[in-house]
Amino acid sequence: MSIKHSGLDRFLLALNAVGLALAVLVVVVPLIYIVVASFMDPSVLLSRGLSFRVADWTLEGYETIFSNTAMVRGFANAVLYSVSFAAVTVTVSIFAGYALSDRRLKGRGFFMTLFLITMFFGGGLVPTYLLVKNLGLIDTIWAVIVPGAVNVWNIILSRTFFGGVPNELKEAANVDGASEANIFFRVVLPLSKPIVFVLALYAFVGQWNAYFDAMIYLDNPKLHPLQLVLRSILIQNQVDPGMIGDQLAMAELKRLSEIIKYAAIVISSLPLLVMYPFFQKYFEKGVMVGSLK
Repeated sequence: MSIKHSGLDRFLLALNAVGLALAVLVVVVPLIYIVVASFMDPSVLLSRGLSFRVADWTLEGYETIFSNTAMVRGFANAVLYSVSFAAVTVTVSIFAGYALSDRRLKGRGFFMTLFLITMFFGGGLVPTYLLVKNLGLIDTIWAVIVPGAVNVWNIILSRTFFGGVPNELKEAANVDGASEANIFFRVVLPLSKPIVFVLALYAFVGQWNAYFDAMIYLDNPKLHPLQLVLRSILIQNQVDPGMIGDQLAMAELKRLSEIIKYAAIVISSLPLLVMYPFFQKYFEKGVMVGSLK
């Protein structure tokens, strides 16, 4: 059945289409520029700008990055930190959210209030640093993972999701003699894939893009994640001469620095671009379920 639109409806639909097209251009154009620039010959890029001729393209930028131990080690560290952080954060969030969603928990309102207070008030950078230092976590992976492992917003999402799980399922399992642990792991958790994947995606992306905690707590360059290495290239405009060989002149360093930056951005974005298609269906369902309760 066709829907007849009035003149105002057609105008609003056309305006909406134009707005969406502009939004897509704002996102896609810079992405295309960075991807194409990462493959270009630096001399052509600096003199003529972007070129879509294959003859003007080169893999020098990617070869330089993959031959550099700091970039490869930074990538491996970033994967380790992000996966570990996501695992810890998801575990804490779903356990806390499940407990707070149970009406039988005495004082759950008090505990929730304590959690909410931390969303608005914090100790600050210096007390947090001193705490991490006194715990002996400086220059360890735990200095990056532990301080932000408990995320109140994720706990709220988990609590809202678990509050929507039918009590009849838990009561039926309880009648069959299942313990609370069995009810959680064998009944509730298998139904919680959407929220688990959403929290994992949130945590992974947040930690993957983070560099501040690593900059503060990690003095050993061998422990630096990719974003900290990338930061020194993009913001401080410093490219380690070892990335292109000590025998090359500074002119060659300057020539290659541009495409090294673009290639590094592409490489750092790849894991997120690869993950999203697999997480999309869970992401949409988990966010909607967590927001409707």
